[in-house]
Amino acid sequence: MPEITITIGGRQFEVACQEGEEHYLHSAAKMLDDQAQVLSDQVGRMPEARMLLMAGLMLADKTASFEDQVNEVHGKLNEREAELEGLKNAAAPEPVRIEVPVVPDAVTDTLAEIAARAEALAAEVDEKTST
Repeated sequence: MPEITITIGGRQFEVACQEGEEHYLHSAAKMLDDQAQVLSDQVGRMPEARMLLMAGLMLADKTASFEDQVNEVHGKLNEREAELEGLKNAAAPEPVRIEVPVVPDAVTDTLAEIAARAEALAAEVDEKTST
């Protein structure tokens, strides 16, 4: 079991960890050291046990906040998945039939009138050419 040295709040500690876990321990120690540095900047020097306790509590508070956010996101995700499942299982909506007149009545009437005039003119031309 490897032993590594970590520094928290300007103090060094010898810590044992599982083989291959050294990187995670260094990361965790850095997070704790960052919190200890914040405390040290705000309060100044304090006993080691109190500094570690306060830094740990600050990290626990952040962790609790992240857990709340994760739970909220999981809740929203579950709602969306249920909504999606409902939409997948729902019957397809009936298509809406929309009828749009291709030619408005006024245009049809006007075309009929023009056709009647054209026929009358054609008949008139036929009469004049027949005589």
